[in-house]
Amino acid sequence: MYEEFYQLKADPFRLSPDHRFCFSHGSYEKAKAYMKYALHQAEGFVMITGKPGTGKTTLVNDLLDDLSLAKVTVAMLVSTQLEADDLLRMVAFSFGLNGDLSHKATILYKLREFLTRSYQEGRRALLIVDEAQDLSISAIEELRLLTNWQINNQPLLQIFLLGQEELRDLMQRPKMEQGHQRIVAACHLEPLKEEETAAYIRHRLRKVGWKGNPQISTTIFPIIHKFSLGIPRKINLICSRLFLDAFVGKRHRIGVKDVWGIVTELQQERLIPLPSNQPTDPRLEVDEFFALEDD
Repeated sequence: MYEEFYQLKADPFRLSPDHRFCFSHGSYEKAKAYMKYALHQAEGFVMITGKPGTGKTTLVNDLLDDLSLAKVTVAMLVSTQLEADDLLRMVAFSFGLNGDLSHKATILYKLREFLTRSYQEGRRALLIVDEAQDLSISAIEELRLLTNWQINNQPLLQIFLLGQEELRDLMQRPKMEQGHQRIVAACHLEPLKEEETAAYIRHRLRKVGWKGNPQISTTIFPIIHKFSLGIPRKINLICSRLFLDAFVGKRHRIGVKDVWGIVTELQQERLIPLPSNQPTDPRLEVDEFFALEDD
C-alpha cells in the first residue's frame, strides 16, 4: 500500500523470508561460511539453529541460490511432527516419488533407487528439514540411517536440519549420540546488535530504491532494536507498521513519536514482547530519545 506513496519498488519489510533481502551481519556471515564448507563436504547432517525470525530459511535459500541446480536435487520438508515411517514417506514425496508407498520397505527401496540414479547421473541429493526441533528421536534416527547410504565411499544424501534452539538440546541427548556424530557443521544465528539493526533497516530500504521519502530520524533505530530484540522478523513487523501508519497519515517524516506509538500498539496487540527491564508503559521513556532527535 505505502510503496507507491513513497515511490518504493517493493515492500521492504515483508514478513515472509526473501533471500534477495539477505543482510550479511556477523552471525550470518559466519553461518554462511560454515554452510558453504558443509556443502562442499556433501555428507552427514548440517544443523542451523536460531530463534524464530532470525533468518534460518533466508540463509539456506541464499546458499541454494549459489548452487547449480543442474547438479543438485533439493527437497524441502516442513511437516516434522510425524512418526518415523510417515516422515520417510514425506521424504519420498518431497523428492517427487509417487506410487505405492504404504510399506516402509517399499519407501526405502524407492528412495535408494532414486538416490543411486541421481548419483550415476552426476547429481547430488540434498534434503532440507525445517522446524526440525519437533522431530522425534526415532525420526532423526531414520534420517541418520539414510545418510549411511554410499556408493564408492560417496554419500548419496546430505541433510540440513533447521530448527529453533531446542534442536541443539535434542541433538545433545544421550540417545542421539550417533546422530550427533554425523553433524558436519553447526551454526547458531544470533539476533542483530543495535548497530546491525540500523544497518539492516537501511539495507532493506536501499534494496527497494528509497531516496529519503519518508525522511527517517536515526533515533528511531535504538527503539526498534530494543523492542524487536534484534530479531529480523520483528524488526520488519515494527517497520512495516511504522511505514503504513505514516502512509495513512500522509506524513513524509518518521520520528520518535511515531515509533513509540507503533510500539505501544503492537504491545497492546501482543505482537511484540515488553522486555523485562522496561517500564509498564514504554512512553515513560520518550524524553530519553527526544534528547537524541536529529531532525
